Amino acid sequence: MNWEKFTWLLLDNADKYFLIAGPAFLIFYVLLKKRISYKKIQITFPKRTDYQREIFFSTLSIIIFSFPPLLLLYTPLKPYTTFYSDLSEYGWLYALLAFPLMLLLHDTYFYWAHRLMHHPKLFKRIHLVHHRSHNPSPWAAYAFHPLEAALESLIFVIFLFTIPVHSIHLMLFFLFSLIYNVYGHLGFELYPKGFSKHWLGKWINTSVAHNMHHKYFKGNYGIYFTIWDRIMGTLNQEYDQRFEEVCSRKKTDNTKTQNNEKESDNTCAPHVFLK
Repeated sequence: MNWEKFTWLLLDNADKYFLIAGPAFLIFYVLLKKRISYKKIQITFPKRTDYQREIFFSTLSIIIFSFPPLLLLYTPLKPYTTFYSDLSEYGWLYALLAFPLMLLLHDTYFYWAHRLMHHPKLFKRIHLVHHRSHNPSPWAAYAFHPLEAALESLIFVIFLFTIPVHSIHLMLFFLFSLIYNVYGHLGFELYPKGFSKHWLGKWINTSVAHNMHHKYFKGNYGIYFTIWDRIMGTLNQEYDQRFEEVCSRKKTDNTKTQNNEKESDNTCAPHVFLK
């Protein structure tokens, strides 16, 4: 093993995680906590032990995520991949379209792999590690069981054996993927009121949508889009209502919202594979 390259990849992944999740946590969970707490999707905040668990499993995931690029780009396997170094080789149009194509491929892979993780036999053994963050924070972005982290990392392998990808594509993809993952676990909604019903916005996954998945343990399986959830009928039926409720809150509604949160804590559905 090329330990120098592995160390570089490991530090690169760690830097991105802590430099993106860290500021998000600092802003929303420390500096502005009291001022914007009424806007939190689930009004209550996780415990310190939850943050520690999320960082611990995210660190393990970072280590695992460093192996696929090491094995495919820094070993004799590289010539057998679809990696290319000259952007003009496949034309500039493809160079521009490759990134959205990667997002669509990843969203499809993530949706079905995610649903697989909700199979009763796999959920308790593997995916429950991630769902212990039923009220996630930005640190939960990579908080996976090692086996699930390995499954998540396979998207890198899929890219390098299906479509031509340049180093710029990989860099942009993994940076965007992490940012959107942190947003999905942020616990606060950043899109404006009405976004979930907009002709374009209804196809975009939101922090509210993914937070509902963590709270109710089913539905809303996508990562960037709601395309597969809408096609397969797995989008939570109360999603639009919940999105509007979160985005319409006023500071004076805080007490009422807290009471509603306490009442709904006991409505979590069982872990199921289909819907």
